[in-house]
Amino acid sequence: MTITRFLASASLLLGFTLAADAAAPAPRGPNIVIIIADDLGYGDLGCYGAKAIPTPHLDRLAAQGLRFTHAYAPSATCTPSRYALFTGEYAWRQPPKKVSILDGDAPLAFDLTRPTLASFLRTHGYATGLVGKWHLGLGDGVTPVDFNRKIAPGPLEIGFTSAFFIPATVDRVPCVYIDGHRVAGLASDDPIAVSYVKRIGSEPVGHEHPELLKYAADRQHADTIINGISRIGHMSGGTAARWVDEDIAATLARHADTFIQANKSRPFFLHLGTHDPHVPRMPAPRFRGKSQAGIRGDAVVQLDWTVGEVLASLDRAGVANNTLVLFTSDNGPVLFDGYFDGAAEANGAHQPAGGLRGWKYLRYEGGTRVPLIARWPGHVPVGATTPAMFSLLDFFASTAGLLGAKLPSGAGTDGLDLSAVLLGKTPDTPRTELVQHGIGNVLALRSGDWKYLPPSTDAATGIGRGADPRDTRFSAALSAKPQLYDLATDPGETKDLATAEPARVTALAARLAAIRATAP
Repeated sequence: MTITRFLASASLLLGFTLAADAAAPAPRGPNIVIIIADDLGYGDLGCYGAKAIPTPHLDRLAAQGLRFTHAYAPSATCTPSRYALFTGEYAWRQPPKKVSILDGDAPLAFDLTRPTLASFLRTHGYATGLVGKWHLGLGDGVTPVDFNRKIAPGPLEIGFTSAFFIPATVDRVPCVYIDGHRVAGLASDDPIAVSYVKRIGSEPVGHEHPELLKYAADRQHADTIINGISRIGHMSGGTAARWVDEDIAATLARHADTFIQANKSRPFFLHLGTHDPHVPRMPAPRFRGKSQAGIRGDAVVQLDWTVGEVLASLDRAGVANNTLVLFTSDNGPVLFDGYFDGAAEANGAHQPAGGLRGWKYLRYEGGTRVPLIARWPGHVPVGATTPAMFSLLDFFASTAGLLGAKLPSGAGTDGLDLSAVLLGKTPDTPRTELVQHGIGNVLALRSGDWKYLPPSTDAATGIGRGADPRDTRFSAALSAKPQLYDLATDPGETKDLATAEPARVTALAARLAAIRATAP
């Protein structure tokens, strides 16, 4: 995008949102809070069968609402899933570099001329707030991001009225919060510099000074050391603005509360992206040792606390009964992901993926099937469970359905309006198929209870580990042949039926090709 086209697009979107703010129609739906965890598995919560990790707040949320057993992140990695949530469009329809796992200085992943969930709700009179993980790019891709000046486009340009956020993942630089368009707490005499291609500044790096680290890391995660943890990429400056990992959860909870209290007298949409339990795992001291699954389990306990703080904030604001709370995860779990923090060794008998095959990065069920809990008192059934298939893709269209509003032109067409499912009004499963996306841009198709994986020998599909990488029992299975599983009888994907069901393989391959060929 040229700078002229970017400015024109940004001005167009700004005009739309200013006009919408000036004369927005009265919303006909609830406040909406979406809490999306980072790398949380299907089996990590008590309400999903976990025994080693206490999650009382999330268990209470499930007891007060609806728990999904077949909810899916559109991708087994973070950026593509989050893009799909906001647009209702599969991320793999975009160029891979645009919505892959982005670095902290990558360009914005969105087309500013197209609506998002945030801009849609803003045009319907909602205050729209982002708190926490962003990881969807910043800047126009023409001029390198300068973290010492106004940082745009970003969340405010895709429809948020306020944003206090982490630029990418916590294992990537820059290790600072951004408030709106500016780095929060940045001193003018200590400018930030960031590079993912060369070493900058004079600060120590992890691969040269392991003695300075709270725990060791692989080479990818062994660049600039911030708060005793080495990161991906190099950073200098911004010392006063840098986060302290142990304080991140409390900081995000505080900003979420500030947004809720400030907007309790008007309809609001809050998107809270937690850091936990993504690496580097460094929960606050009060959460250490609170699980029986090591440091990762303790990070899940901290996540549960964060959810409890948001629920308490809604209670204090007096808006809990008119708020739809949705809790989910951006992809499946992973134990070892670059840091030797002992998570794999201390995991014990805990099953982060709930017995499903695979983990983060992989297109198996363990990589994409995630927890999903919905609560809206008086509207969502209490203590209920549904087997309905649901994708994060469906949040956009389902929100329009809840408001009784038409999905805007240009919104992604991959999502479905499953508002009736969220409200427990139908036992049917309107979504009968979905595409599962793994790293390396490989796909799989779930159609009914059948799961089809096209051939792939891409080594990228085997990165990450469900356990320490030295344990080869958990290495990913790559196959030059197609794979087929019957999830009704084999949810763990242990029995490949491709040879026994050639006609079904052919039909599902054709269906996946047709979906891929469909214009967004």
